[in-house]
Amino acid sequence: MRYLLLIGGEAGVGDGRSSKEICEAADAVAWAAEMTRRGVLVSGEVLQPPEAARTVRVRAGEVLLADGPFAETKEQIGGVTVIECADLDEAVEVAAAHPVARYGMVEVRPLL
Repeated sequence: MRYLLLIGGEAGVGDGRSSKEICEAADAVAWAAEMTRRGVLVSGEVLQPPEAARTVRVRAGEVLLADGPFAETKEQIGGVTVIECADLDEAVEVAAAHPVARYGMVEVRPLL
């Protein structure tokens, strides 16, 4: 089964590295290599900062645009990863091994 890992943390918390810098760090590269070796890593993408986002809604036929992410929250998603695991327990184990889980958060969500 495939799972989406939403990888993020609280804005402004941590050592000030960008999502790109975090993904290029040795521990993240090692995690990706290990998950590739295990055959669970399907794909992953780093997101641009929330300020680059546009939220789109259509109401009564009118397109409404807003700058930034939809949710006003301190936590922001910095990247997404798709994994393929036997079950949710394995997906949680993979997420817990992600370096960002030590100081941020990794949400595990099954894909349909």
